[in-house]
Amino acid sequence: MQIRVVLYTKPGCHLCEVMKEQMRAAHCDNLYALEERNIEEDPELFARYRYEIPVLFINGVEAFRHRLSPEEFGAHITSLAQSNQ
Repeated sequence: MQIRVVLYTKPGCHLCEVMKEQMRAAHCDNLYALEERNIEEDPELFARYRYEIPVLFINGVEAFRHRLSPEEFGAHITSLAQSNQ
């Protein structure tokens, strides 16, 4: 079972693009399924995350906010994948 990763973002978010690049640089794409949620499409999400994006949830738990490193992300995903086996 793949790990569920949800990125709260909006169009034109430079920090969000950087976060996705860092996630790709972790080279563990095969371990997770990424869902991007545009906060501008949901008033509740917009109110909650308007000044906070990017926010990354992993399996329903907030794991990263604003930035991450490939090493941090890769270690987190790999650890979850190993515990799911």
